[in-house]
Amino acid sequence: MRWRVVFYMVGILVFFLGLIMIFPLLYAWYFNDASFGSLLQSTVVTIFIGAALYTALRTGPLDYISQREGMAIVAIGWTAVGLFAAMPFYLCGIFDTFVNAFFESVSGFTTTGASVMTDIEAVPRGILLWRSLIQWLGGMGIIVLSVAILPFLGVGGMQLFKAEVPSPVPDKLKPRVSDTAKTLWKVYALISLVELLLLLVGGMGFFDALCHTFTTMPTGGFSPKNLSIAHYGSLYFDIVIMVFMLLAGVNFSLHFQMLKGKPLAFWRDSECRFYLLVIAVLIVLVSFNVYGQVYQSIGSALRHGAFQVISILTTTGYATADFNQWPAMSKLILLLCMFIGASAGSTGGGMKLMRIMCCFKYCYKELFNLVHPHAVAPVKIGGKTVSDAVIGSILGFLALYMGLFGLCSVLLAGLGVDFTTAFSAVAASIGNIGPGLGLVGPIGNYAGIPDPGKWLLIWCMLLGRLEIYTVIIFLAPVFWKK
Repeated sequence: MRWRVVFYMVGILVFFLGLIMIFPLLYAWYFNDASFGSLLQSTVVTIFIGAALYTALRTGPLDYISQREGMAIVAIGWTAVGLFAAMPFYLCGIFDTFVNAFFESVSGFTTTGASVMTDIEAVPRGILLWRSLIQWLGGMGIIVLSVAILPFLGVGGMQLFKAEVPSPVPDKLKPRVSDTAKTLWKVYALISLVELLLLLVGGMGFFDALCHTFTTMPTGGFSPKNLSIAHYGSLYFDIVIMVFMLLAGVNFSLHFQMLKGKPLAFWRDSECRFYLLVIAVLIVLVSFNVYGQVYQSIGSALRHGAFQVISILTTTGYATADFNQWPAMSKLILLLCMFIGASAGSTGGGMKLMRIMCCFKYCYKELFNLVHPHAVAPVKIGGKTVSDAVIGSILGFLALYMGLFGLCSVLLAGLGVDFTTAFSAVAASIGNIGPGLGLVGPIGNYAGIPDPGKWLLIWCMLLGRLEIYTVIIFLAPVFWKK
């Protein structure tokens, strides 16, 4: 392990984070916003420390980065940017403890959307812009991470990208990782721009439209309004945001292929078809469950049922209704959506539908072999056989995911948090969703969670966003052995 290389790369990340802080800093300066002083201090400190690490640890050209070094860069880098991004929140005086500022920052970068702000609309706009911007950066960061880095680190079944026909393997897009990242940035920025324009056309103010664009595409869910999307009560805004949440939950390599003139790429992808089918079925179930009990018209039931299913399944976390008050069946379906998640290679969190598909097919294969013990029935995705090594990695990931979810739920409940809140808060954090049930429902927040519980949930957010293995590997003694 070359720690010099690891912290050299972390220094580069911190330095660029400081440069990006200039954007909300200029906004605060131009509009004489109350956040200018805190943003200025944070920008100077972040750029200085990033530059110092880069200069002090600078080495020659890097010929390679080992698997262990790659994992360390990802885990430490994500934690470092969370720490530095928390500075504006803390220095502005919004939170009285650093854990709250760090929680908000990590929630942003991991695109979780869980908040400890009790009155969002009272917060200076420069801070709200920074809060939304870090989600947009985190969303693109996780795409580049999952597409360009994780498949080669062998993390959590991400090797499936090599097996799926329209998968985002770097050589399927561009021959070099850097070119792949640039291509994905262009696709991401283009779709974001289209959403921004559509929200402006519908009459949403520029600041609100920009913030919601920054938090829709990364499936983040931070909103500058206390009531989230429900604040507007607009069917047009609901539809526009639903469409872009759906797009954000799709493997981004498919967007690239569509822009290259292959519109059927979405339908040819087995995971995308499964994604759309799951969403359609769950929308029907939830809508008919709330019809007559919560909403008296089928139109309203479909509108709010569809929005919440898409929002939770894609792990965005926006809300147009208080689903905490919905019937038990609908709440249970939304809770299950927190575990399922969106497509692999998207900005969504959760277990990912690719893994769910493989798990179902593997279970069917085992049942088939009970009846036909001598038959050869490989698991296939997109017409290609998935190797036993990848299947084993997926099953290991799912076991770790559920095991850590259970452990963290017990620990949070042990801190005095009620069952419903503890259960859903951990599910929402490790799945990078944001709102849960109980005290952390769509009209509540995480401010009432005790500080040790917030540290636990911060760890859960990082676990879910970085595919578990990248974080949990630091606890394994074998990682530290030469």
